[in-house]
Order: sequence, then C-alpha cells, then structure tokens
Amino acid sequence: MLTESSVHLGGKKYFGDGLRHDWSLEEVRSLLNLPFSDLLYQAQTVHRQHFDPNEVQISSLLSIKTGACAEDCAYCPQSAHYQTGLGREELIPLNEVLKAASQAKEQGASRFCMGAAWRSPTDGDVERIVTMIQGVRSLGMETCVTLGMLTSRQTQRLKQAGLDYYNHNLDTSEEYYTEIVTTRTYQDRLDTLRRVREAGINVCCGGIIGMGESDDDRANLLIELANFPQHPESVPINLLVRVEGTPLAQTASLDPLVFVRTIAVARILMPKSRVRLSAGRTEMSDEMQALCFLAGANSIFYGIKLLTTDNPLADSDRQLFQRLGLRMGGFTEEAHHA
Repeated sequence: MLTESSVHLGGKKYFGDGLRHDWSLEEVRSLLNLPFSDLLYQAQTVHRQHFDPNEVQISSLLSIKTGACAEDCAYCPQSAHYQTGLGREELIPLNEVLKAASQAKEQGASRFCMGAAWRSPTDGDVERIVTMIQGVRSLGMETCVTLGMLTSRQTQRLKQAGLDYYNHNLDTSEEYYTEIVTTRTYQDRLDTLRRVREAGINVCCGGIIGMGESDDDRANLLIELANFPQHPESVPINLLVRVEGTPLAQTASLDPLVFVRTIAVARILMPKSRVRLSAGRTEMSDEMQALCFLAGANSIFYGIKLLTTDNPLADSDRQLFQRLGLRMGGFTEEAHHA
C-alpha cells in the first residue's frame, strides 16, 4: 500500500524522505507504463510531500536578443540555418528589460527569465547581461537567464551579479540528441551545467517532448536529469511547437496523455524540483493542463510570448487558475539568496 512517505513500484519502496540519483531505465519504463490513475496517484502523493498542491510558481520570459543563432536545433525558429521569417535583432536596451519585468511582476510573476539567441556569449555580452540581472533583482524578482554555453569565468561573473537560475536544457536523451542538434554535443551541455553548479547558481534544466523521440528517449531524458548529483531546482517540460521552416514542422502530434505521464514521472523522480509547463501550452486544452497540475506540475511561464512562440494570455491563465482553485506562488527565499 502507498503511504505518504513512500512510493511503491511492483511492491518495492522507491524513496521516502531522501532523494534518489540512481534510477534505471527498467524502473522508469515501469513508471511510465503504470495504469494512468495509479501513476497520477503516486505523483500527487509525492507532490504533496514537498509542495502546496494548490500553488503554482509564475515565471515570465523575455527574448532579449532574437534570431541568427549559429546552432542548428531542429525545433528552433531562431536558428540561422532555417528560413522561418524571424528577423535578427540585437540585444535590447536595459530600460525595455526593466519595463517588461515590472509589467510581469504586476501580473503576478515572481521570476523573470531572459533569453538570448547565442551559441555562447562573449565576456562583453555577459557584462551587459549583468546590468539586467541587477536591475531585475532590484525590483524584488528572482532572475534567470539562458545564454548558451558558458565558461567558468562567465558563470562566476553571473553568480557575482546575483543570478538566481541559469537555464540550459538537455532537450532530449543523449541517444536521440544528434537527430535534433549537430552543432554542439550533449557533453557540451553537461559541461555548462557543471560550471553553473560549481558557481553556486541554481539550475533550470529540462527538455522538449514530442520531437519524434521514443518512449525510451523520454525515459532516458528524465533519468539523465534525475541522476545528476543534485536535481535541477526547476525542470521545464516543453511540448514541441511545430514552426514552419524548421525540420520538425511536420512532426506528428504527441498523445496528450503521454505528455501528462512524462510530467508525472518527472515529479516522482525529482520530488523537490519545480516542474514547469513551458512551451506548447497554446496546444494544450484547459483539461490537459489541469491533468498536468494534478500530475505534479507546479510552475508555468506566464505572458504572451515564450521567446518567439505564442503563450496563453495572462487573463486566460488567471481564469483557469480560478476554475481549478490554484494560487500564484511567490519566489523562494532559498533561491533568491543562493
């Protein structure tokens, strides 16, 4: 029988108060294949051990430098390798960043994330980002940036600036990765994540579901994340947004229940992490999002845009939250002072 302090799979206790970092493919396959009601019950039980089940953390994301990225990520309209009609833009001014952050805070966001379409920034680029981080923190918000690959010196500088989170997704399993990206290796991503951890910055790391990957690829992505020496504090789970002009534009739609199952297993494997519904929410019905929250998702991106793709309007999110009895959560003190 399942208790409040344990999750069982095939009669075996899988964790209690501690965290695991040794998940196997067989174990995660078994979780993904549980009867749907059993899986959601286990995920919800784990969720309630560590979080208020009726609170959702709100983040807002701004593209601060758009287009002309040297990477060839097959899902991304910002890649210079594809013709998607997206123009190149330079790094936007500080005052525009602070205006957007202030608006996001007024709408209930507690974390402001800034994304720049770089393969890797120069040290001069990082200094310009530092002023943005400091400005957003002065508004009383958590900060997160995604800038591509970083050196150790750059991660240390971002830490000095007070950066709370660095986002650097794995995208998919190591086995499927070369089907999606060829301009940087999986190890490149792992190396940047290691540098971020060594600098003492919280990690935001997840992936994209629905890119034509197999069930085992989804399992192996979750295993990679859960078997890090320290779980990512935030785990964004994206649903592929199919953009015309990218190689994945004609990819078949993913079964919504497969996505919900992925959320549930992420919650079980990483019980103390924020599991975030990220890109693709315009493709999700209210009922699908409700199932994701039931499965343990407790963070969303809020606002009109996610970098260059549409996102549900804030009013729609507020209405959904009201219907579900969910509250917007504030920032976490441990992250803000990490």
